[in-house]
Amino acid sequence: MLTVNNIEVVYDDVILVLRGVSLEVPEGKIVTLLGPNGAGKSTTLKAISGLLKTEDGEVTRGEITFMGEQINNQAPEDIVRKGIFQIMEGRRIIEDMTVIENLRLGAYTRKASSREINDDIEMVFNYFPRLKERTGLAGYLSGGEQQMLAIGRALMAKPKLILFDEPSMGLSPLLVKEVFNIIKTINRDQGITMVLVEQNANMALRHASYGYIMESGKIVLDGTQEGLLNNEDVKEFYLGGGEGDRKSFKNLKSYKRRKRWL
Repeated sequence: MLTVNNIEVVYDDVILVLRGVSLEVPEGKIVTLLGPNGAGKSTTLKAISGLLKTEDGEVTRGEITFMGEQINNQAPEDIVRKGIFQIMEGRRIIEDMTVIENLRLGAYTRKASSREINDDIEMVFNYFPRLKERTGLAGYLSGGEQQMLAIGRALMAKPKLILFDEPSMGLSPLLVKEVFNIIKTINRDQGITMVLVEQNANMALRHASYGYIMESGKIVLDGTQEGLLNNEDVKEFYLGGGEGDRKSFKNLKSYKRRKRWL
């Protein structure tokens, strides 16, 4: 469904952020993009969704194709209409609008009747019954409820592909589990393809079928869920496991030098 082929991204005409990033997202699957802060994960999502333009960024090399059509550097609203919806880091719901108003806003790019939109709102409430009980302004929702609203707003756009940027940020462990279970359920029930950027590598890999690891603006490792979960370097640096016990920071430096992609 989505192919990112050897793209480079430059900010302000001088700052090279992505260096030859390539990845593929099969239709109907969940693919995760992992890596440390500053690796370029969010920039990759913004390159796909067209939001780079809002930050003086540009895809200067390579191409991004969605359903066989090249989309890099197209306007964000056009990309949404093609079926790609990004849920931004920090949720970005409109706080001085109600839950219903936020959901209706998600359907803005669609040519749908009021009845269709109302049916879709009920579909969102089936996934997130807690939202149906919240009749006040969205700014008064808890962090978990705001994340649910952000996902519900994305569903209202009837997307073919959803890009999630840190859906677990600021949530309790119990809510993280609940949100990821709902993401998996939506993928299964609606057949919506998903790209998941997440700091919680363990949770992301257990819900995705394939994963990519980024460092310093490039892909350094990729593989299936099973392959990455069983990779010793991934377990050591992202999952909190791995072989042996560390006894000092000196051991950390020694181990880091043998990481395959450094």
